[in-house]
Amino acid sequence: MSRSCDLTGKRRLVGNKVSHANNKTKMTQKPNLQTKKVFDPETGQTIKLRLSTKAIRTLDKVGSLSKFLRKYRHLFEA
Repeated sequence: MSRSCDLTGKRRLVGNKVSHANNKTKMTQKPNLQTKKVFDPETGQTIKLRLSTKAIRTLDKVGSLSKFLRKYRHLFEA
């Protein structure tokens, strides 16, 4: 199972950790993923998703999964 958000597609970031002596070591920053059951009142289904906390907050703000998909459809095109 990949460490990415099912809705927003957030994945890990890769970069260098730089010490005071300017030594560079590879490091990763992983997204804060949570498993959440999301109920969609329009379809009447409950779906289990792995979401970033930002996506959970956005879902709460928008209201439902269907509204989220309509509002942010540009993320799912291509």
